[in-house]
This record gives sequence, structure tokens and C-alpha cells, in this order.
Amino acid sequence: MDQRLVHISKEISYALRHHPEEFGLAPDEQGFVPVDALLAALNARHPGRRPVTRADLEQIIATSPKQRHQISGDRIRALYGHSFATRIDHAPATPPDVLYHGTTRRALASIRRQGLLPMERQYVHLSTNVAMAREVGARRDEHPAILLVDAKAAASDGVRFYLGNNDVWLADSVPPQYLTLLTGPDYSQSQD
Repeated sequence: MDQRLVHISKEISYALRHHPEEFGLAPDEQGFVPVDALLAALNARHPGRRPVTRADLEQIIATSPKQRHQISGDRIRALYGHSFATRIDHAPATPPDVLYHGTTRRALASIRRQGLLPMERQYVHLSTNVAMAREVGARRDEHPAILLVDAKAAASDGVRFYLGNNDVWLADSVPPQYLTLLTGPDYSQSQD
């Protein structure tokens, strides 16, 4: 994806996942906004920029490896990662046997006690591979802790998982008994 579309993709994520009100958008109960309203808002914020078109949105969605957005008819939404009140419903799905979660080392004590919680997000985000979990954890910690999630056992015991995209799985929460530290300080010994 070219740099122009990468920049636009980030702006769309910001608008649809975090601050729709800054763009004059009002997502419905499933997080959708009219495509035309999003395009108008994006173009009004940058009047000197080449206008963003529906074709640009479709190219972003088709070529983005993270698959963060969805167009349905004349509406668009972010699929996951929202920090505002609208909860995007996903159908429960059977996860891979193991998933991964990257986090800060300072969060380990809380995770050891409470498990993985969505915090300011709607869901806990889990990765299908260690590299992606490390990339996510490194956003807030230069040497992140990587947790292995025994998704097979958790799902068997009733933990609900949802497919976010090919590389991201979601869960309402993951109790600590399904977590094993792969890298980082000794998880079993982490202190409050």
C-alpha cells in the first residue's frame, strides 16, 4: 500500500475506532457510519489534499494486511479496537489451539491475578503468532512480555473467542490459568 493510503488508513482508524465525534460522525449500534459522511469528513479536514474516494477506501480494505475495516453497502466500520462505547458484535468462533498476547512487563502482576481484560477496549486482542504479539507489546514496552494463551482449553471451558481477522482473535477476557509467559520476567513470580 502506498504511503498516501497508509496515512489515510490510520486517519480512518482514528475516526472510526476512537474519536468519531471529532469528524462529526455518529456510529450506529454496530459501529457503522455512512461512507459518504466519512469521505466528506476526511476531505473537509484536508482541503489541499487529493480527495479521498470510495475507490481509495476499497483499496485500503483490500490491501491492508491488518484488515481493520469493513464496507457493507453504503456503510463502513472498524472491525475491532474501539475505545468508545459502541460494542461491535462478532459471532463466536473456534480459535486455534494457541494464541499470543504481547503486553508490558509492568502489567504482568495484574494479569497474573485477573487474567487478560479488555481495559479501554471492547475485547482482549490476541495474535496468531509471536511476531505480531511482540510488535503489539513493543508499542508500550521496549522489551515486552509475550504470553501464550491456551485457547483450546479456554474455549473448552467456556471462554468465548471471536475472529477479528486472519491474524487477530478477540475475547471478552482470558482467565490467568490459560496463560503462560513465553518471554519477559518470571510470570509466576511477578509481584504486585
